[in-house]
Amino acid sequence: MSGESPAEIGETAAGEVVRFEVVEHGPGAVVVHVRGEIDTMTAPVLRNELDEHLPSVPLVVLDLSAVTFLGSAGLAVLVAAKDDAEQRGHLLRLVCGSRIVTRALEATGLLALFDVAAGVPEALRPAG
Repeated sequence: MSGESPAEIGETAAGEVVRFEVVEHGPGAVVVHVRGEIDTMTAPVLRNELDEHLPSVPLVVLDLSAVTFLGSAGLAVLVAAKDDAEQRGHLLRLVCGSRIVTRALEATGLLALFDVAAGVPEALRPAG
């Protein structure tokens, strides 16, 4: 059973916009599709979105395919969210989907820390 929520828009005080579309995949997984730039201004909005979903389901797939910029603040949010998920016994799985995101993770040496899938269907498969 899949449920889709309408696109949610997070706007910072400076007017920066990042968009989220959350799709539930039964009681065990949720996919958070992210669109826009994840920088110093929008990283807290991403963190709030992840804080809402990480405690509630064992698998959160973060689809970063439509992210056009991933700065250090966004990378810090990803690392903190991964740690939070692991402490709960949950899994945060990334779908990079673009060279922009992959390059940011590779350049910082963080790519190896994450469970990464090539696409959302693969990301939803049970780990094993």
